[in-house]
Amino acid sequence: MTCEVGLSRNVRAFHVMPGVPGPEGQLHDHDYRIEIVVDREQLDQRGMVCDLDVLEAALTGLTGRVDGRNLEVIRPPEAEAVTVEVFARWVHDTLAPTVRAAGGETLAVRVWENPVAFGGYRARLAS
Repeated sequence: MTCEVGLSRNVRAFHVMPGVPGPEGQLHDHDYRIEIVVDREQLDQRGMVCDLDVLEAALTGLTGRVDGRNLEVIRPPEAEAVTVEVFARWVHDTLAPTVRAAGGETLAVRVWENPVAFGGYRARLAS
């Protein structure tokens, strides 16, 4: 059995796909929806997976770092571009310490670039 909680936030950010023709090959924006799900095997002594207020503050801080900005600021050196998969991994890695400290055991992230397409990343958090 696994218990879970989650949140989502919307953020508008810009990116470019190098070497791709058309609008995707030029700097353009997306209205991304970032969705996070935290789970753990057993609820804590308060009956929670983790405190949603803590998650909300962390996610709000994260979205504030990229809202209205070029996602190039978060591109890892080994990535050619910030794809939704790269964006999801960055969100995961950025939130993981806070989620772990709040009691989460696994963090799953989905970054939606439109209503039907997303990239995701999910990993167990080291204790």
